[in-house]
Amino acid sequence: MVDPVPQLEDLPLRRGTRVLLRADFNVPLADGRIEDDLRITAALSTIEYLREKQAAVVCCSHLGRPKGKFDPKLSLAPVAARLSELLGTEVPLSPEVAGFRSLERAQSLQPGDVMLIENLRFDPGEEANDPAFGLNLAQLGDVYVDDAFGAAHRAHASIVGPPVTLPSAAGRLLAREVEVLGGLLDAPKSPFVGILGGVKVSDKLGVIDALLSRCDTLLIGGAMAFTFLAARGGHVGASLVQADQVEHCRELLETGRIDIPTDVVAAAEISAAAPTQHVRADAIPDGLQGLDIGPETAGHYADVIAGAATVLWNGPMGVFELDAFAAGTRTVALAVADCRGFTVIGGGDSASAVRLFGLADRIDHVSTGGGASLELIELGDLPGLVALRKGKTR
Repeated sequence: MVDPVPQLEDLPLRRGTRVLLRADFNVPLADGRIEDDLRITAALSTIEYLREKQAAVVCCSHLGRPKGKFDPKLSLAPVAARLSELLGTEVPLSPEVAGFRSLERAQSLQPGDVMLIENLRFDPGEEANDPAFGLNLAQLGDVYVDDAFGAAHRAHASIVGPPVTLPSAAGRLLAREVEVLGGLLDAPKSPFVGILGGVKVSDKLGVIDALLSRCDTLLIGGAMAFTFLAARGGHVGASLVQADQVEHCRELLETGRIDIPTDVVAAAEISAAAPTQHVRADAIPDGLQGLDIGPETAGHYADVIAGAATVLWNGPMGVFELDAFAAGTRTVALAVADCRGFTVIGGGDSASAVRLFGLADRIDHVSTGGGASLELIELGDLPGLVALRKGKTR
């Protein structure tokens, strides 16, 4: 069970109260254009609540990995423009992160105004969790709201710094993520089916251990499946295998609650033009690598998902970005969308997949934080949540 965090209603909001809002506007950009504004729209309920309370909102976020230096390609200017459109009011962008000009602009805000400061990661103090940088950020608000679930697993200055000095609470998005994912840890309805994909099994071992204590069945796909297949003695051709994890995977398979692929779609390379072969998962020819689960596996996984009361999915079944290797992920996505149980997508590529296939609105909860979702399930808490609980509430 995840311990509760302070809510928006716990904050001492009055007309003109300045709210420092840590949002997650880390959106995908292409030539300066936003490709997917989900993370912006996800923050609107919190921003609108604060504006209804006549608060002035100072938004902050990171974008990409500029490594502590200004990078015009990673400016939040496109985010400010899109936020202005969605809110129907101008959202000016302060060209600096935390400094005199940002403070001056924040102090001049009127009730209901919204502003955005430049990319937090332009300042090296953000990722270094510099206390001085955290204090400078805290000066921009009278209270602090964390709505950046996708960054809540990072002990960065904007996440853990402001609660030290400001009354603090979780935004609507963060609170919902904690409620849903915490429910999966606390008392999920059975049968509980977990679906895990991705590249390296080593990245998911902690999550696998955590889920096996709660799930009835765990379905494995993606490149990580081939280490499990190797553990069972299969011949996996040129597929990725983490040799140092084979013994651990063998032990996990002995639980009897992990299903792995029986057939795959294989090719010599990850390419849209590469010839493909449908082969048994444990008999992949030399020189070929498995790049998607096969139709037999996909059908079996869909049948298991159909009977689930609770589903958690994180990680695609193959290289779904290419049509030749998308069928397995698409079949699983459709099965999750059709499932009558409570369905959760744990962010990351699986969230991108359900949006690509037009199925996101048929999922009960699509998380905005892949890494944060997995860490919360694995560890039961996050640095950002701990900071809110330790911080002031009034």
